[in-house]
Amino acid sequence: MEDSTQFDVIVIGAGVMGSSTAYQAAKRGQKTLLLEQFDFLHHLGSSHGESRTIRATYPEEYYTPMVIESEKQWREFESEIGYKVYYKTGQLDLGPADNSSLVSIINNCRTHSINHRILDRDEARTRFSGMVEIPENWIAVTTELGGVLKPTKAVAMFQTLAIKHGAILKDKREIVDVAVDKHRGGVLVKSGSGEKFWGKKCVVTAGAWISKMVQNVCNGGVNLPVQPVETSLFYWKIKEGYEVDFTVGAGFPSFASYGDPYIYGTPALEFPGLIKVAVHGGRECDPDSRTWGAAAAGTEGTTMVIGYLKEWIKSTFGDRVNWEDGPVMRQSCMYSLTPDGDFVIDFLGGEFNEYVVVAGGFSGHGFKMAPVVGRILVDLALGGKAAAAQEEEIKHFKLRRFEDNPKGNAKAFEEQVRLR
Repeated sequence: MEDSTQFDVIVIGAGVMGSSTAYQAAKRGQKTLLLEQFDFLHHLGSSHGESRTIRATYPEEYYTPMVIESEKQWREFESEIGYKVYYKTGQLDLGPADNSSLVSIINNCRTHSINHRILDRDEARTRFSGMVEIPENWIAVTTELGGVLKPTKAVAMFQTLAIKHGAILKDKREIVDVAVDKHRGGVLVKSGSGEKFWGKKCVVTAGAWISKMVQNVCNGGVNLPVQPVETSLFYWKIKEGYEVDFTVGAGFPSFASYGDPYIYGTPALEFPGLIKVAVHGGRECDPDSRTWGAAAAGTEGTTMVIGYLKEWIKSTFGDRVNWEDGPVMRQSCMYSLTPDGDFVIDFLGGEFNEYVVVAGGFSGHGFKMAPVVGRILVDLALGGKAAAAQEEEIKHFKLRRFEDNPKGNAKAFEEQVRLR
């Protein structure tokens, strides 16, 4: 093989996780190749669009340190690239006072010394100048670490920085085979056009396509329990006179509501006068034949979701947001959902041993942690199973958790994703 086809690290999948990994591998002096089956910055997966929430308020204690580290790194990466992808504001979590997820969030804030306030109905009304109303038996939890990330811009940032540090990027390369090189170790990666690349290590971050790809290269011998889910995002018109109040610049927070269903949103930023409010969930799908929201727009499930959102907006924001006419804009996106909602980060194992690391199942909440996930993936690829610190970091994300329990990690609180 020519030297241009040999690499220290090959990353398959150029969404936010793969692009972060490629950048951080190249920054460590590794000869790095990043491969993408579609165009770079495409809108077919989970890493495009104009806004993602960043928050440290998780019921699972193991995510909070990852978000805290990632938040610092987002700011560091911004400094290196020279433009903003992270727009900081606060985070607001709402829910019944006895909601187990919200109780766990409060406990995690205390454990990790996150400044927070717990507000009752009257205190929440005062804190947000009457803009936010909650039911009598609910509480509000406010924290300082919150805000909005710009997804497409963030992926472009990682790819630009990867190139700056010497990485090679190639798109429109569908990978049809990954095999162990039995003669000298490492892996051989083959594209649909017949190109072949050799790498000492390979990291697979193929998003909604990761299960299909792993089944293909393992001849069905490994099943990653990652279900692609098509979700719809909704934007609602802020009524005249209140547009500025709901903006990041005015300090309005990103937010999550732990009712039934789980509702989340971001302050007005990407589209002036519009606020994003959506349900955390969607429809199971094949990533290669999805509806793009059109076929589901008039279905009973979508009508029900919009009904939930209308009622929530009416009761929470009152007459400041136009809930009566429904959303004025909707966008389609993808989740890669595991049974427990936790990530998959592990060695592929078997004949691939430590040569291949897989990362997927980010379940609609992983984007904010891309800096840390990329760092962990490079640590695993370069350090192998001897990287003890990484073993501790990924113990909740390992594949073996599904061997004894198909549902994965046991949770003491309610499921948040609604499937329809």
